[in-house]
Amino acid sequence: MGIILAGVLIFAGVGAGFVLVNLLIGKLIRPERPEPEKLTIYECGEPSVGSAWVQFDVRYYVVALLFVIFDVEVAFFFPWAVVFGKYVALADDTLSVEQRQAIEATLFPETTLSSTDGSTTSQTAASLVSPGQALTWGWLAFVDIAIFFGVLLIGYAYLWRRGDIEWVRTTRGNQILRVDAPAPRAVLQPEAAVAS
Repeated sequence: MGIILAGVLIFAGVGAGFVLVNLLIGKLIRPERPEPEKLTIYECGEPSVGSAWVQFDVRYYVVALLFVIFDVEVAFFFPWAVVFGKYVALADDTLSVEQRQAIEATLFPETTLSSTDGSTTSQTAASLVSPGQALTWGWLAFVDIAIFFGVLLIGYAYLWRRGDIEWVRTTRGNQILRVDAPAPRAVLQPEAAVAS
């Protein structure tokens, strides 16, 4: 434990020293000529307008979070597709025993054992999954991903209906129905107001 800790501390010390030495050499070598144009704020080639202490619109964060959420959810489809494809392949009755064992070895890696010469042998000569079982597991995986995708679509429809996906929201739905009151009779007909 002491040797490992010493190695980590030496590595961290050399790394920090490397950074500090390079920063010091850069400070000593580079010319320092401050000019008014060099000291101006530069942002993406455009002159800055206003203060840097402005509040960002919440829509930026909402769009970023929606992207992260849906991107991560879609990433779950890839491993599912690999396993689903292997179960569909195992459901094929025309596969040879060697092909079936090769697919099963990728699905169930714990069932293969290493022999002394480095080759892998299966624990059993018979197939672990029959074509009927593979078809059942394939349908189960399909129903599983259909439910997952359905929940994802419901969430997407909810966000769409709420208007979170649109960049510019309409305010028509948020406006209160305003009914203009009729003008008083005295303004419209001054002589009628005096007579009454």
